[in-house]
Amino acid sequence: MERRLNTRHRARTAVYVTIPGRPGKLCRACNLSANGVFIETANLGLKKGTTVQLAFAINLGVVTKIHRRAAIVAHISRGGTGLMLESLTATGTR
Repeated sequence: MERRLNTRHRARTAVYVTIPGRPGKLCRACNLSANGVFIETANLGLKKGTTVQLAFAINLGVVTKIHRRAAIVAHISRGGTGLMLESLTATGTR
């Protein structure tokens, strides 16, 4: 049973992952949704809950957009790392 709020879409795009205090790493995204991305990675030494910065390109036909987003490590498996994208809206404001 699928528990996701947003549909995953197959993605074959490069994702540059910046880890605080370490050099960045170029990885490949397998799937992407509005709330997360799964990237193929070797062992990056990440732990669940770690915040990373992502930069990736989305081809929209005649325009390619570069997205920069903060993400939190949601899970790590043999095939890669699942990242939950942080919300674009500010939280805690009234």
